[in-house]
Amino acid sequence: MNAVDSTSRSEGRLERLCEFLADSPTPWHATRSMLRHLEQGGFTRLDEKADWQLEAGGRYVVTRNDSSLIAFQLPAQGLDALRMIGAHTDSPGLRLKPEATQRSAGWLQLGVQVYGGVLLAPWFDRDLGLAGRVHVRHPDGRLESVLLDVAEPIAIIPSLAIHLDREVNAGRAINPQTQMAPVVMQSDDATLESLLTRFLAREHGLEDVEVVDFELGFYDLQPPSLIGVKRELVASARLDNLLSCFIGLEALLDCDGEQGALLVANDHEEVGSASACGAQGPFLGDVLKRLNAQVGRGGEEALIQLIQSSLMISCDNAHALHPNFRDKHDERHGPRINGGPVIKVNASQRYATNSVTGALFRDVCREADVPVQSFVTRADMGCGSTIGPITATEIGVPTIDVGVPQWAMHSIRETAGTRDVEHLTRALVAFLNRPTLG
Repeated sequence: MNAVDSTSRSEGRLERLCEFLADSPTPWHATRSMLRHLEQGGFTRLDEKADWQLEAGGRYVVTRNDSSLIAFQLPAQGLDALRMIGAHTDSPGLRLKPEATQRSAGWLQLGVQVYGGVLLAPWFDRDLGLAGRVHVRHPDGRLESVLLDVAEPIAIIPSLAIHLDREVNAGRAINPQTQMAPVVMQSDDATLESLLTRFLAREHGLEDVEVVDFELGFYDLQPPSLIGVKRELVASARLDNLLSCFIGLEALLDCDGEQGALLVANDHEEVGSASACGAQGPFLGDVLKRLNAQVGRGGEEALIQLIQSSLMISCDNAHALHPNFRDKHDERHGPRINGGPVIKVNASQRYATNSVTGALFRDVCREADVPVQSFVTRADMGCGSTIGPITATEIGVPTIDVGVPQWAMHSIRETAGTRDVEHLTRALVAFLNRPTLG
């Protein structure tokens, strides 16, 4: 591929990335978007409640809770190993409480609960939309699940003026219970239910339904942007970890399809992964059992052999070296934005990487002509974790943790490198096309 073709391909991928991010304000929307792209790419949708009829060479996709997804392609000849990519669909944010309606000083506000490890300060003074899943009851008693995306500035969390808090820039704790209820409407009688009825009628034409339950959250309406004089950066909400979902999706659709390959995108990573559709739950294990039973050699022993012959690349963004906070990194392990994918290492197994999986990924990057970096948290700081150790523990599959370097992780708006999108995609395509994993 010449330089012009390579640049055009990269620009097209960045355009698709921005569209995907804008279309995915919640895990349910992200899963729906991924599902649509996979079906357009020739993947057949499966129902977990139905019998599966899998065929060699087939490409399939299944969802759970409408917020987690597993897509896989089967080789034409015998399934003896899977090249797996893992990511997660959820991001930290502010979710509505079940009884969210509250009023203060003549304003309708909506009570929120914190989902995941949110960086709270950037949420103030933002144009906020509302999105998620709503369950309604029709006049005939039928229940229906509806995705809702109110993509307009219906709410804001206003800051307190510095004149009323002169010490704010010296550091002030933020109380999400008392200080972060978004302001929605100047009204003494409006309720969340009345607003949802209006939104459902406008967005879905549902004029005569009762709201039974919901899972809704606020999100920043500022669209994804390519930033910098040379457009070196992409800035958006939910880069952690929709960026990895997108890259894994692109790699699966771009690979040659000759090897056994699987993409899993779990919900609930930001809150510990302990759910039926999270990485600690049985979703991936259930799918692997069905694959082994239908296109593998069948039986428990064969399943163990399949898993141990496979490899999982857990993709979740890494902490890039921050130009204003260089001291927050180990001086030898500060990944550079646009410096290539990052291998994440932790001796206490907060990341699942070991020397075997690390060596294989380095070899994949060498084949793909992609630079590779390493990250280790400073020895005097705590370390986060990913779905990698959880998946390795639950399934037993050899695993490595990698990710694109980014700034401002868990902020309402995060930043990563545009060239790294292409770097990791190329590496994952090479991994999925690799004839052997030895």
